[in-house]
Amino acid sequence: MSISRFHAFSDGIFAILITILVLQFKIPDYQVGHLGRALINQWPILLSYAFSYFYVGTLWLFHHDFFGLFKKIDRNMNVINLILLFVITLIDYPMYLVANTLTTMNRMDLKVALIVYDVVALIASAMFFVIYWYLHEHPELRNKKVNASFYDKVEHDPIRSVAIYLAAIVVTLFSNLLGGILLGCGIIFHFYAYVRLNATIKKYHEQALVENAAANVARKQN
Repeated sequence: MSISRFHAFSDGIFAILITILVLQFKIPDYQVGHLGRALINQWPILLSYAFSYFYVGTLWLFHHDFFGLFKKIDRNMNVINLILLFVITLIDYPMYLVANTLTTMNRMDLKVALIVYDVVALIASAMFFVIYWYLHEHPELRNKKVNASFYDKVEHDPIRSVAIYLAAIVVTLFSNLLGGILLGCGIIFHFYAYVRLNATIKKYHEQALVENAAANVARKQN
């Protein structure tokens, strides 16, 4: 599969997922003259959607920028990416679970819903670790403009994410509030990791431009 088809397929999956997320919004049952209160009562869906949209959007940005550094994609990487996308498409389910349990405010049900969300997020982070590991083992897939030290700078971020979600699962067993905060911290960490990845990519691109310019000057002088 070509790089362009790889990106097109992955981008399509992300676009469909984000569309499905917003489909959770439905017109609430309400008495005439009380629509405002009915809309306010939908805050759990809005909160869950906002977090999930931010999460999926960050994963898309991360996926888009990181795979833009690949020189080529082999069969195994295609399979790994398919598994990653499968896990990411599951995010809609725990989002709905959390929204529903926040509405009922049953502590035990909310605990289960948060843990399900943690597990899905943990597996997604673990799949990114698999991608980094596979890329480390197959340098022929790397863009030659980006050296090995680039990947060394970002390869531990998925492990940190896994650790955050593991901690969130354990904490949720004792406190839904603290567990939910840790889940939010895990999602925020993804954005931090993306910003750092993007800055690192920009740095290496600028370095490559300087090196190319120096090489051109050297050739002209010779």
